[in-house]
Amino acid sequence: MWAKFSKGTEVMSSDYKYQDINGKMVSLDDLKGKYVYIDVWATWCGPCKAELPYLKELEKKFEGKNIHFVSISVDANKAAWVKMVQAEQLGGIQLHGGSKAQIMKDYMIKGIPRFILLDREGKVIEKEMTRPSNPDTEKTLNALEGI
Repeated sequence: MWAKFSKGTEVMSSDYKYQDINGKMVSLDDLKGKYVYIDVWATWCGPCKAELPYLKELEKKFEGKNIHFVSISVDANKAAWVKMVQAEQLGGIQLHGGSKAQIMKDYMIKGIPRFILLDREGKVIEKEMTRPSNPDTEKTLNALEGI
């Protein structure tokens, strides 16, 4: 089962189509061509919220670079998600996956936050990427070819 998530394997990106804050459906397929740093999180998750300032900082540092920052909320309460995204002025690509988000099943995510790094073709670089608060995250992203 885990073999499909090893480095270099393609994510089933067509399965990951979620609504953004404006109601538009966004697929990971739409993001190919740039690296993708995914944050799987929820508004009720303390450790997730603790990463937000660091994620915002990373987004600023990599603004205009060859990377998308994608946050997929697994909140059951969509209104709580919308409220928090707006109140905290969260950047990047904010998507609502809901409590039954396919990414949770496919990556066997039992705890959040969870970070995943994809290459420009949508293939897995790291299925358990370091958190934004970890200084190694910035180093890893800066070392990506063509970032």
